[in-house]
Amino acid sequence: MVDIAGIKMKNPVMVASGTFGYGEEYSELIDLNKLGAIVTKSITLNPRPGNPPPRICETPAGMLNSIGLQNDGLKVFIEKQLPFLSKFDVPVIVNVAGETIDEYVEVSRTLSREPMVKGIELNISCPNVKKGGMAFGIDPKATKELIEEVRASTKLPLIAKLSPNVTDITVIAKAAVSAGADALSLINTVLGMAIDIKTKKPKLATVTGGLSGPAIKPIAIRMVWQVAQVVKVPIIGIGGIMNAEDAYEFLLAGASAVQIGTANFVDVETPIKIIEGLNKYMAT
Repeated sequence: MVDIAGIKMKNPVMVASGTFGYGEEYSELIDLNKLGAIVTKSITLNPRPGNPPPRICETPAGMLNSIGLQNDGLKVFIEKQLPFLSKFDVPVIVNVAGETIDEYVEVSRTLSREPMVKGIELNISCPNVKKGGMAFGIDPKATKELIEEVRASTKLPLIAKLSPNVTDITVIAKAAVSAGADALSLINTVLGMAIDIKTKKPKLATVTGGLSGPAIKPIAIRMVWQVAQVVKVPIIGIGGIMNAEDAYEFLLAGASAVQIGTANFVDVETPIKIIEGLNKYMAT
């Protein structure tokens, strides 16, 4: 049994936001009940169409994406996705995104009334429209202000998902914890870009996107280790985990649990294989 800020899990292996839909897409392929937790794709107050295509491309040892938080909005999530997830014996953590603090607060407060929701993961890498497009997660003051407001709106365990696109991630981590975050998940994707040499144009319509996969694992492990030195809350490691050995590295670096992301696109059984592999490591 693993306890992340009060969220009781069978094991330390979760599936990462944006790589597992709402669980329904994978439910016919793997046993969701075996997972430590499901982290849903980002939910916003209102529906979002996402960015125009092309918005995903492969890169050496990874992939770039610029989906743009496409989702049907909070109302549809509560009416359609949560009832499906309630069929399974697995904690549901909802990843929450927004353009303003008020949006984060409203979504978090509303989700707090849903018994199926066991925790909230704040995606603090979204553009803060009221502050000139700056992402909440790269400014310690903005991070602190956002988390304080959300903390006041919910009693659910609050997990802050940190962006790696900063000079010193420990500064952001300490700001998040001081504001009331019960746990931290890191890292989110690394800002990257790819160009098609035949068309001489960027491969993504938005030009830049988020890099994930094995290419970012050393960065993620380093950041988990750095943050583990300065905070005392549980850390959830994310970034390029493809097998049990990768997951174990994160645990050794100071993580209490891990999330599997890009690997879900390579092999849908990866989370289950990692759970089985970690059991062997823990037994030795």
